[in-house]
Amino acid sequence: MPKDKFDEYVENLQNNIHKEETREYNEHIVSLYHDPKNWGKPPEDEITISKTYEGPCGDTMSFYLKIKDNIIERANFLTDGCGASVAAGCQTTLLIENKSVDDAEKLEPEDIDAALNGLPEDHKHCAELAIRTLKRAIDEYKLLLCLKAEEKEKTFRS
Repeated sequence: MPKDKFDEYVENLQNNIHKEETREYNEHIVSLYHDPKNWGKPPEDEITISKTYEGPCGDTMSFYLKIKDNIIERANFLTDGCGASVAAGCQTTLLIENKSVDDAEKLEPEDIDAALNGLPEDHKHCAELAIRTLKRAIDEYKLLLCLKAEEKEKTFRS
């Protein structure tokens, strides 16, 4: 097959796949899982707290948060899940960056679903996975703050 015919074949195949993905999900979800923002684990010195959680579906998600003065300055994620999980993790990071920990903690799966313009019914659990992982990370952050405060109190009393 001549190169130009092969390139044409591949381009048509990619276009057909994109159309099918968009039909199954929507353009916003497809764009997020093909080019996820905030994907990957940042360097250790840019992580205040991280948490990995395995959801009931068997997919795992990890969040890496950089928090300063109760503001989430940076949020990154990883998942071994499907495209909908990638989109849900990505959308979650976009919603929480530059927000307070308290505001992030108020997010619900329905907020992620709405921001994604609606996950298909059989992928709604992906928003749940993202929120459960986020809330566990926030819980660990709050525990870390308490431990640091206790340590500071012990040092002060000594």
